[in-house]
Amino acid sequence: MKMKHIVLSSVLAITLFACKKEKESTVLLRMTDAPTELDEVNIDLKQVNIKFDKDTASWVAMDTKPGIYNLLDLQNGVDTLIAQGTYPTDVVKEIRLVLGENNSITEAGQTYPLTIPSGSESGLKIKVNKKLNATIENLLIDFDALLSIKKETDGYKLRPVIKLK
Repeated sequence: MKMKHIVLSSVLAITLFACKKEKESTVLLRMTDAPTELDEVNIDLKQVNIKFDKDTASWVAMDTKPGIYNLLDLQNGVDTLIAQGTYPTDVVKEIRLVLGENNSITEAGQTYPLTIPSGSESGLKIKVNKKLNATIENLLIDFDALLSIKKETDGYKLRPVIKLK
């Protein structure tokens, strides 16, 4: 009888411990673009990082699909998965896209370098402030290439106009 109580107490303790396990959410980060008159807008995505509300100092690297993405291939309801990861349910404070040097635009068949101020250093930071639930969270980064590309005296610059959906 005493052994039965010990076993029952152990099972109850393990069950309670397992129930207190922190809930997690899988984040799927997708990217799309609004239409523009340009032929191509290529960004060189190297890494996607995420920052949570509870951890104000550090960025967490997401499982990123690096590569050169033509934003104009991502129009009219088309999007692509660029990063994902499973994290404790918390508030996502920011997402950062770290870009490389191979960014360009093509206009009227001519390709030009596209400068992204601090894109390869601190990255493009996107404010999120979204509470993750214990499910799969789809976040969509919607670039507006038409409003984001500026022709300046020293070349084309990307000053991103982005909506998070």
